[in-house]
Amino acid sequence: MDEHSVDAGAFLNEIEGHLLIAAARTEGRTAAARFAARLDRLTDGQREDVEREFEAEYLALVRVSWERTAERSRRLRDEYEGRYRRLRQRALACCLLVCALLAATGLVTVAVG
Repeated sequence: MDEHSVDAGAFLNEIEGHLLIAAARTEGRTAAARFAARLDRLTDGQREDVEREFEAEYLALVRVSWERTAERSRRLRDEYEGRYRRLRQRALACCLLVCALLAATGLVTVAVG
């Protein structure tokens, strides 16, 4: 591979991240404009300040929400990986037990027969 090779999955994740951020910014601006529109007595400068602060707060809340979701996802992944690992170990143990029982049955059959 050359130095310009890109992991397609990582590239798509990066694009998705940028799209999510752009959508959140648009949602924040829209919500800020709706909020500021209800405040009749603001000057244009004050309205812009309110919209800017509202959008910043909206994005901060979105970031916290995403971080909580990511942390919960990590905890669930760890939990399910642990459960899968234990299930796989039990399945292997059962398989080995069945093989041992079949081998013992075969040996008893050969010894008796």
